[in-house]
Amino acid sequence: MNFRKLFTILSIPALMMSGVLTSCTLEEENLSGFTLDALAASSVDGYKKLLNNCYFGMERQLYGFNQWMMFSEAGTDLWTNNKNSPTSNVNFFKYGGTANIPTNTLNTVWNVCYDGIGYCNLAIKYADMAPFKTVEEKNAVVAQAYFLRAMYYYNLVEQFGGVTAPTKPSADVNTRPERVSPLEIYKTIIIPDLEFAAQWLPITNVTTIPSKKSAMGFLARAYLQTVEYDDSKAYAAKALEVSKALIDDCESGGGKYNTFMYPTFDEVFQESNNQNNREALWTHRFVVGGVSNNGWVMNMNNELFYGTVTDFPAMKFTLEDYTTWGRRSSGSFMPTHYLLNLYVQNNGTLDPRYHKSFQTTWTVNRPSFTWSDANLKTFDRTSKVTITDNLVAGNTAIDFLHPNDAGYATKIATKADQKYMLIDYNDVYDSKTNSVKMTYTRVNREVGTVVTNPYLGFFPSLVKHNSSNYYVNNVTSNRYGNLNATFMMRMAEVYLIAAEASVYAGGVGNALTYLNKVRTRAGATPLAGTVTVQTILDERARELCGEYVRYYDLKRTKKLNRTYLNETNPDVGQFFRDGVNEVKPIPSTFLNSLQEGGLYYQNNGY
Repeated sequence: MNFRKLFTILSIPALMMSGVLTSCTLEEENLSGFTLDALAASSVDGYKKLLNNCYFGMERQLYGFNQWMMFSEAGTDLWTNNKNSPTSNVNFFKYGGTANIPTNTLNTVWNVCYDGIGYCNLAIKYADMAPFKTVEEKNAVVAQAYFLRAMYYYNLVEQFGGVTAPTKPSADVNTRPERVSPLEIYKTIIIPDLEFAAQWLPITNVTTIPSKKSAMGFLARAYLQTVEYDDSKAYAAKALEVSKALIDDCESGGGKYNTFMYPTFDEVFQESNNQNNREALWTHRFVVGGVSNNGWVMNMNNELFYGTVTDFPAMKFTLEDYTTWGRRSSGSFMPTHYLLNLYVQNNGTLDPRYHKSFQTTWTVNRPSFTWSDANLKTFDRTSKVTITDNLVAGNTAIDFLHPNDAGYATKIATKADQKYMLIDYNDVYDSKTNSVKMTYTRVNREVGTVVTNPYLGFFPSLVKHNSSNYYVNNVTSNRYGNLNATFMMRMAEVYLIAAEASVYAGGVGNALTYLNKVRTRAGATPLAGTVTVQTILDERARELCGEYVRYYDLKRTKKLNRTYLNETNPDVGQFFRDGVNEVKPIPSTFLNSLQEGGLYYQNNGY
């Protein structure tokens, strides 16, 4: 029985037995004699087919799916939407703008998480029926279900707050479920599930399937995340203990847990290291066929972080350029002034991770480009650039300069004299307000005219997810599936967890040591002085931006509020509603199935 057919057969039972989601009543005779008991008891392979369904929600909507990056990174201090648009993706980047987040925005997330939980509960139940030879063999397999259930609950809690938390299949549908507090779910489900997984998952690292180090890494993260809900920070010492065990293993050769950290930051995201990334604690790779048999719906992170470089006519984006590294245009995420300036070191130089994480230069990819009168006006060239000037393929097309780049002042002095786009950071970002500059006042052509900023689309573009590894599904329909794996967690984060846990547990001196291990690996200057939570939060931004963690980081450190966001990213902060947007709305499609229309269940303000 193949995976897709099995999913179809099991989908309704899983939803019913979760005890949460609604279902219809089916009064049908089972002519085939097929039962879950029979499948699980038939063989270990039969049981594993049931277990496989636990993964489906991850592929449908979570890690690697484009909107999940928006749920986990957008709406924070690090990103605004492309060109700081007031209309596109506002539900993700700007908390709905002036209208708040619509209540069904996360409907699919809600459904796939409870689908996943339902299948995990089934897998845990039926593990005892499967003909495993030993308890140890059974536990090593069912540990996958415990790990994945913890992941579904972790994301549900951090996105929605307290939710209903079934841990066993149920034949009944509860139309008035109660909500369990986030801390209670951490204590009774997420942490115990990850502890079980950390004990029993095998050490061998396999793409998509979690290993022992996967469970230990997420266990350390879960312990740490509880400080969001527990002012006593009782689990901080446990977060430090687990992360230190991983660090000790990593620094002694990885013999116990197979941990590893690349000697240089560059190696982490080299495409040659993607499929079997040694630093990753858990990875997911999409297979040809994608979600619901759409071969192009795979890992979509590569499409999210590009500037709109084709706003400059010397650049083009065609199907032939789709798979060329760094040739994409018009993504969703634009880095904030705050993020880009976190890379400025105390000595005035740029942290090496700035240029290693962001593309700031592009070359012409048309055979040739000749300036027109309209383009000269649009991009406010001086008289030194005329309609006889041209660029050819391979010439520099766009070069974005940060004020702390070497030679910045000299180069920028003649920026409007250039045939290519020499982009001044200060033409895109306002350093006084920490905002994106939406308008531009011409100084060379039609002097004094205020226009929409023509440079908005030219910004540093995150390259961590760049790919040249594609499955071509349909060229004419622009359907290319990215075959690269996505990393849900990697070893460098463990050092940062240890640093933060050290602060909470009273070991600030050790926190500095852990931070500087990450910085030294990156080639950045070591930090000195007292380490605070903000110090660590800033380091997490430099190291982990675009890696599914920032929304959760701000929640944990009590920075997800209007005051902090207005200070760091006012383009987003002005829309944040304290007491409301710390969590997302419970989907109305779910609430409508409950008693009283689910009014008692909805989060405040929605």
